[in-house]
Formats: sequence, C-alpha cells, structure tokens
Amino acid sequence: MILNALDWSIIVAYFFFSLLIGLVVARRAGRSAAEFFLSGRSMPWWLLGVSMVATTFSSDTPNLVTDMVRQNGVAGNWAWWAFLLTGMLTVFVYAKLWRRSGVLTDLEFYELRYSGRAAAFLRGFRAVYLGAFFNVLVLATVSMALTKIAAVILHWPAGWTLLIAGVVTVVYSALGGFSGVLLTDFFQFILAMAGAVCAAVVALGRPEVGGLSGLLGNPTVAAKLSLLPDPSDGQTFLLLLVLPLAVQWWSVWYPGAEPGGGGYIAQRMLAARSEGDAVAATLFFNCAHYALRPWPWILVALASLAVFPDLAALQRAFPHADPGLIRHDFAYPAMLSFMPAGLLGLVTASLLAAYMSTVSTHLNWGSSYLVNDLYRRFIRPDAGERRLVLIGRLSTVGLMVATSIVALLLENALQAFQILLQIGAGTGLLFILRWFWWRVNAASEITAMLTSFLVAVYFQFIHPHTGLPLVSAPVQLVAGVAVTTLAWMLVAGFSRSTDPETLRAFYRLVRPGGPGWRRVLEDARRDGEDLEAPGAPGWDVPHGILCMVFGCGMIYCALFATGNWIYGRILPAGILSAATTVLAGLLITAWRRRPSALS
Repeated sequence: MILNALDWSIIVAYFFFSLLIGLVVARRAGRSAAEFFLSGRSMPWWLLGVSMVATTFSSDTPNLVTDMVRQNGVAGNWAWWAFLLTGMLTVFVYAKLWRRSGVLTDLEFYELRYSGRAAAFLRGFRAVYLGAFFNVLVLATVSMALTKIAAVILHWPAGWTLLIAGVVTVVYSALGGFSGVLLTDFFQFILAMAGAVCAAVVALGRPEVGGLSGLLGNPTVAAKLSLLPDPSDGQTFLLLLVLPLAVQWWSVWYPGAEPGGGGYIAQRMLAARSEGDAVAATLFFNCAHYALRPWPWILVALASLAVFPDLAALQRAFPHADPGLIRHDFAYPAMLSFMPAGLLGLVTASLLAAYMSTVSTHLNWGSSYLVNDLYRRFIRPDAGERRLVLIGRLSTVGLMVATSIVALLLENALQAFQILLQIGAGTGLLFILRWFWWRVNAASEITAMLTSFLVAVYFQFIHPHTGLPLVSAPVQLVAGVAVTTLAWMLVAGFSRSTDPETLRAFYRLVRPGGPGWRRVLEDARRDGEDLEAPGAPGWDVPHGILCMVFGCGMIYCALFATGNWIYGRILPAGILSAATTVLAGLLITAWRRRPSALS
C-alpha cells in the first residue's frame, strides 16, 4: 500500500483544517472556565449530538466490531447494542436533570447531592482516577489501535504516528477548548462516515467477495449473518443476548453509556442551551450511534471473512507484520490495503478523524476534572478564570504526553487496565437510583466502588490459585453485580444519611420528584418549608420509561430493518421499517403528552 500525492494532500488538508478551527475559537475559549469546558452553555442540540457520535467513533471501533463479527457473527454486536437501553433512559429521564443541576462537571454532582468529607473525597478521588489514570489508559488503548492502522497504511513507526497525530490534536484542543472540540467533531464525523462507507463499497467490490450477492452466498459468511444468537447454543445465547439485556446494561459502567448519564455525555448535556436541547442531543446520538453507523463496519467485517477466512490467511497476506498483531481485529486495516489512490487518503484521513475526535474529547473532559474538581476545589479555590483556563490548557498537554508514553508501553499494562476498568463495575444501579432515592449517600457510593474493585481483584488474581473450579465471565459479572449491589444498599440503609439541608437544596434545584423523596418532602413541610414549587414539573419518570421503551423499539427496528434490506429479505425488512415508523409516531405522541414541559 503506497499513498500517492493526492492521498497525502487529503491527509495534510485534514490536519490543517483541524488546526485552523482551534485557532479561530481560541480567543473565545480563553474567556473563562465555563467557556473552555462547556462553551458557555449555549450549544445547539444538533452540534452536541453529532459530537457525541463522533467521540464514540474512534480508530479502534471498526477493529472491535470486526473482531466481534468474525468470531461471533453479526449477533456478537449485542455486547454493545444492549447499551441502547442505558442511552435511552438517559435521554428521557436524566438529560433534563443534568441540565437543571447547572454543574460544570458531573463530578461536581457529588457535593451537590452528598455532604461532608466523604462527598469531598469522592469528588477528589474520581477527579484523579477518571481525569488522569483511567482517561490516560483509555486514550492509550485508542492510540495503540491507531499505531496498528498507521503501520499498515502509512508504514509509520508507533512513535512517529503518536507524535504527529498527538501534536495536532493537543494544539486545537488546548487552544480551542470545548468549542474547538465540538466544531472539529462535526466535520470529523462527516469525514469518518464517508471513509467507512467508501471502505465498505471497495470491500464488496473485491473479486474474492463478488459484490453483495457473492458475499451473502459465501458459506463462511452465511454462517455469520444472523442478527440474533442461536438459542440452541445456550452458552453463547446467554453470553451475547440474555446477559447484556438482563444485567449488563444497567449494572456496568461503559464510557458513552453510563447508567444515569455521566462522563463526556454529561458534559455535552451540561453545555446545551436548554433542557430541550440536552434531550434532543442525546436522542440524536442514540439514533445515529446504534441505527446509522454500524452497518458499513459490519459489511467490511463480513467481506474480510471472504478474503481472509482465518488468522493464517491474514498472516500469509502480511508476512512482515508482527505475529502478535495478527488477531481478528487486524482484518479491518487489512481490508483497507485494497483502497485505490485518493480513496486511500480519504479513508486514512477518516480514521485519523475518528481518533482525533475521541482523543480531543477525552483531553478536554479529563482536563475539566483536573481543573474544576481538583485544582479549583482543593488547591486554589480563589483562582481567577484566566488562570483556570491556563491550567486547563497545561493539563490538556500533560494528558496527551502521558497518553503517548503509556501507549508505547501498553502491552505491559493491559492487566492493570482491566482492573482499573472494574472500579465502578456493578455500581450502575446506584448511579440510576441516586437521583431518586434520598437514602443513597456518599458512604454507599464509596462502598460500591471498593466492593466492585475487591471482587475484580479476587476473580483476576486470587480465585485462579484457590483450586476451585474456574468461573466463567458471565458468572463473574453476575456475582460482582450481586455482591456490589447488596453491599452498597446495606450501607445506604444503615449508615448516616446525607445532611437534610443538602438534600433539600438538591431537590429544590433539580426537582427529581418521586416516592423516593417523600421522606425529605414531609420533613421539610413539618419545618414549614414546601420544596414543591408552584407550577414546577411533576414526577414524570414512568412517562420517561414509556418513551424509553418506544425509543428502544424504534431504533432496534431501524437497525434490523437496515440489515434485512441489505440481506435482500424484503418481507421482514418491510415489516421492520413499518414498525420503525409506527414506533416513531408513538414516541413523538407520548413525548408531547408528557406531564412536565421542558424549559
């Protein structure tokens, strides 16, 4: 694979345009911390929604989908399709609550909702853990995927790839702040999707594939086409469908689909100019993320089975590649080796765009934690706005430097990364209920984090040496969720509750409503205070859950309708398309009739 002058021109133009955006908005971003991290809370829904989609489309995402499809068929994608339930719950229940909170970061929520030293500890610990350690390891994983792609397409060594892509990304992120991130995300998403579609078209045109009809008729590919796991294979059916839909979606912390909202999704909701924009942005994100984006990647993954049916075929095609890199995820960059001149440059630029949109978001998001929830909260409470922006820019550069170093050493850090990822696994129900049950307190959240961490350490390091039978991944997940949930609920029920005034202030601000706050409302009335403001929106969670059901049905039907149209299955495709339309109508009608009006 050799890039010609046209290919390089496209790549250089992409780098230049990204830098230009950062320079254009640099002055605005430097006005205040709110501008640097939230664009002054004035962003429209469409820009925020596209940014969410662009952020979750990274350079390693097509590789991951390819790995799933090659090993478990199209149905293997249920490992992440199940998180649509979390996303739609955020749309119709939590988006407006986050927007009402008015916090600068979602970690600021801890001292808004909880009280005392435990709340301050949670905020500071999560700022360092998520903003620095976890964030750097996630970025290093994404960066490692980019180095694989660059090694195949550009023939660049890892260090050179990280230097060039990292410098461009950190410059526009540090200068432009959140506005720079959003604007670059917009055109990066268009470029990334164009590259994905071009890759699918070229892959289908390969002689070994024989177009769409040849692909669907290939015996190796035909066995992978099902959209649902085979129920006769009980273990696979349980692992790929039952467990994700029954347990995983509400119990596991997953970046971009955190139970109750959070992370960079919360950052975008907080940057919305209104509650309505926050809801619309997250709805658009879930529609595009699950229904629009997956099929170009899936088609390339299926085509790769016709060209490289196994790992041995990949190794023969790339004899000079490091054998340690030859895994099923390698098939996606391998398929890109067939791209013609011009399109190769476009696809390369699209993968760089996917990488840079993710990295720029994580840099700004992580920096917001380090500045707002660590530096301003614990180190310099009296820091001025311009100093906070300066610290934000310096921390952005520091995070990128740390990411590059860890990416080059990542093979030795994979086990540690898996353990760090487990801090918070099993805490999903707490993140969902802490808005609606007054008994949830800082002690219960600390208990949940600690318990999930200890369970992960036990299964990773201790259990294999006990002589007991090995425990499968599904059993580990269910056990971890059960133990963690029981532990934090016991602590919530029997430990000292959050300070009453803090609970009342939170209720007045956010207006969550519901039976879980009845005790707080009754105590306030006895003290002569009515927390239910006249004309304030009532409790609409049941209605939000109804909208969530309609929304999930609509998006799943759209996703499967697209697949059946591609497969040439006209009758099921038509039925699913009609169901998509009906469910969309029901969703619109239900949302218009909600009990509370958006501001």
